[in-house]
Amino acid sequence: MTVRGVVTAARRIVVKVGSSSLTTAAGGIDPDRVRRLVDDLAASRGRGAEVVLVSSGAIAAGLAPLGLKKRPRGLPAQQAAASVGQGLLVHRYTEELARHGITAGQVLLTVDDVTRRSHYRNAYQTFAKLLELGVLPIVNENDTVATGEIRFGDNDRLAALVAHLVHADLLVLLSDVDGLYDGNPAHDGTSLVREVAGDGDLTAIRIGSSGAAGVGTGGMQTKVEAARIATGAGIPVVLTAAEQAAAALAGDEVGTLFHPTGRRRPTRLLWLAHATDPKGQVLLDAGAVRAVVERRASLLAAGVTGATGTFVAGDPVDLVGPDGIAVARGLVNFDAAEVPALVGRSTSELKRELGAAYEREVVHRDDMALL
Repeated sequence: MTVRGVVTAARRIVVKVGSSSLTTAAGGIDPDRVRRLVDDLAASRGRGAEVVLVSSGAIAAGLAPLGLKKRPRGLPAQQAAASVGQGLLVHRYTEELARHGITAGQVLLTVDDVTRRSHYRNAYQTFAKLLELGVLPIVNENDTVATGEIRFGDNDRLAALVAHLVHADLLVLLSDVDGLYDGNPAHDGTSLVREVAGDGDLTAIRIGSSGAAGVGTGGMQTKVEAARIATGAGIPVVLTAAEQAAAALAGDEVGTLFHPTGRRRPTRLLWLAHATDPKGQVLLDAGAVRAVVERRASLLAAGVTGATGTFVAGDPVDLVGPDGIAVARGLVNFDAAEVPALVGRSTSELKRELGAAYEREVVHRDDMALL
C-alpha cells in the first residue's frame, strides 16, 4: 500500500475524536474504545510525532452518572453534564496514557482563547510548553462556562482552529464513518472519496449529516467545514473512522485526504470567516467592493449604502455588494441603528458633524476576512 508522505512527515499532529467513537449507546465512556485510541496515539508518538488530542465526550460521559437517557437540549443541562463528564473522561485518558509512560494535560478552551490576541498568545505558549515537556494535551471546549453566543459550535471546528493555533502539520478527524462519500454511505452505489484537492471536488458531492446523533453534535457537514478551515490555512486533513486511526496515523491510504489549499493566516480571521454567524449585513457600493476585495482596504462610511439585521458594535456582519453576494465578513464598529446616518459620507464630514467618535472605519481591515 502506498504511504501518504504528508502524514509520515508530520511532526505535530492534532487528532480529533467524536463522542460516538468513545461512548456506549447508553452514553457512558467505553473503556475499550478509549484504550485502543490511546494505543494508536502512543504509537504515533513512538514514531517521533507530537500529538494533541481534541476529544469530545464530556457531555456524553456525564449522562449516565446523572441518570439522563440522552443528550439534553438545554444549555444549563448540557453544562451540568459536561461538568460531571469532563473529569471522568480525562481520568480515563490519564490512566490509559500512563500505561505508555505518557502524561496527560487538560486544556479547556473558549472562543476568546483563539480570537483575542492576548489569550491566543497565552494559549499557544501553554501548548508549546506542554509539548516541550512531553505532555499529550487533551483539548475540549470549556462547555461548563461557554454560552450559546460564544461557542465554537462543535469540536470539529475547534480542532481545525487548534491545529492552526499549535502550528500543526496534520489534522486527523476520527468519526464513525470511514471517510467522505459521494452520497449517503448507507445507500448502494455510493463511493468513498479518496482525495479532495479543493472545493471544486466537493461541488458534485451531496453532503448530509451522518453519525450518532444521540450523543454528538457534528455530522459530515461540520467535518468538511473543519477540513476547509484547516486546508485553507495550509494544513492537510485526513478524515476516517476511529477504528482506522492506527492505519491513518501510520500513513496508510485510508479514509479521505484533504490537500492544503491556502497558507497560514491569523487564527482570528479563520474564526471570523468560518466559525461565526453574522448578525446582519452592511451593504456596499461597487467602489467599496473593489477597495475591500482588491486593495484589502478598510470599509469606510463613504462606500456604505445601507444595512440589514440587528447588530451592535463588535458583532460579525457580512459585507454585501450590489449583486447581493457577501464578499467579506468583519467585526463592525457601529450599531445597526447608527448606519443610516453614515451612508455615503466622508470620514472628515462625520467627524465635523457628529464628533470625533465617528472618525473611524465601519470595519477595519484587520477585523475583516474575505469570503
